[in-house]
Amino acid sequence: MPNDADPKLHLLTRIADALERMSPPPAGRLEPTGADAFVWQAEREALQPVAKVNRVALDLLRGVDRQADQLYANTERFARGLPANNALLWGARGMGKSSLVKAVHAAVNQAIDGSPLALIEIHREEIPTLPRLLHGLAGSDRRCLLFCDDLSFDLQDSSYKSLKAVLEGGVEGRPDNVLFYATSNRRHLMPRDMIENERSSAINPSEAVEEKVSLSDRFGLWLGFHNCDQDTYLAMVEGYAERYGLEIDRATLHAEAKEWATTRGARSGRVAWQYIQDLAGRMGQRLD
Repeated sequence: MPNDADPKLHLLTRIADALERMSPPPAGRLEPTGADAFVWQAEREALQPVAKVNRVALDLLRGVDRQADQLYANTERFARGLPANNALLWGARGMGKSSLVKAVHAAVNQAIDGSPLALIEIHREEIPTLPRLLHGLAGSDRRCLLFCDDLSFDLQDSSYKSLKAVLEGGVEGRPDNVLFYATSNRRHLMPRDMIENERSSAINPSEAVEEKVSLSDRFGLWLGFHNCDQDTYLAMVEGYAERYGLEIDRATLHAEAKEWATTRGARSGRVAWQYIQDLAGRMGQRLD
């Protein structure tokens, strides 16, 4: 007499095999090796090495001494395995927020012994894939500094909720070997009119606003950047000119730099660098 259990067992085995084939493959472990900087490629689930990082030296960043000292200290503690905070660099455009992150990363790596920090850039549109990136980095022995430039959210964007959970509130939390730095022109990462609209239209305005602005609370270190005055702007220009050996008399340098800023309606580190690029080009010199 045939055993009825055999067909049932065979059917269950087939079902289990089919479910295993249908399930997504487990997330692979990410190893940031072969470079000091990478770009997260979400579609490929891979880290793209960056051979040469576009950055300036830390001592060339003028007018942001306090912010530089705080970010350097926080980053160095993290590199040495000590507690450190996620950082939000917010404020005026062109005042060196992203430049400071990249400069501090290089300076800390020069100062510490042992394995250097890996700088991993994640693009704003790939923030929803951040949990996958963190999961892949959790098993790495290397300490990683995640960096998102120009981070902000609009009214229709709900991905800020996943970022909140990843930074602090999730079940898994942030891996010990990962720190998150972001730059933004907005202190609370959202437009002021968006927050005001929530306040005026919600049944409970305070709760609606709290939901939106609490994302920035996940960053333990806030560093504000403000528009620079003329003396600071000219100091930036002089610093660049000296570093790259652009021989021009001080009066002419100041006059041209002021005119350059006037035509652009702003004074900032970015404007200073743009002027220096123009000056070097007119002088036939490279900025290497």
